[in-house]
Amino acid sequence: MTQTTRRSTFIRTFLASTVLAGAAVAGVAHAQGYTGPSTGKPAAQGYSGPSTVAVTTVKELLANGRDDQNAILRGRIVSHDGDDHYTFDDGTGQIRVEIDNDDFPAGQKIDDKTQVELRGELDRDRNNVEFDVDSVRVM
Repeated sequence: MTQTTRRSTFIRTFLASTVLAGAAVAGVAHAQGYTGPSTGKPAAQGYSGPSTVAVTTVKELLANGRDDQNAILRGRIVSHDGDDHYTFDDGTGQIRVEIDNDDFPAGQKIDDKTQVELRGELDRDRNNVEFDVDSVRVM
């Protein structure tokens, strides 16, 4: 087998693999999640019993929250801001939240009027504060 034939076979195999992987990722990205207003381009189940992590408000979390502090927020996701970023509002204030697609409840559509519970942790650094969500539950 010549060098050119080997290279051509490798390139065809590589391109086919890349196309298949891209199609699989695109299908997963649009399978579920937030369906309300968006300012950018366009699930998991688990334990649902008692927790020692307190329900708090956005106002309280922003004023007194520590980096990596676990918290539970209840309110509405009011907009999609691109990629995994959303704006959350609980009536006391708004906070930017990061939610991976697989953290939305499977088979449930969530819009800007849906009451949700977000479980996650505060991510505070020099220039930015956001809430990194581990799970979303429709209330």
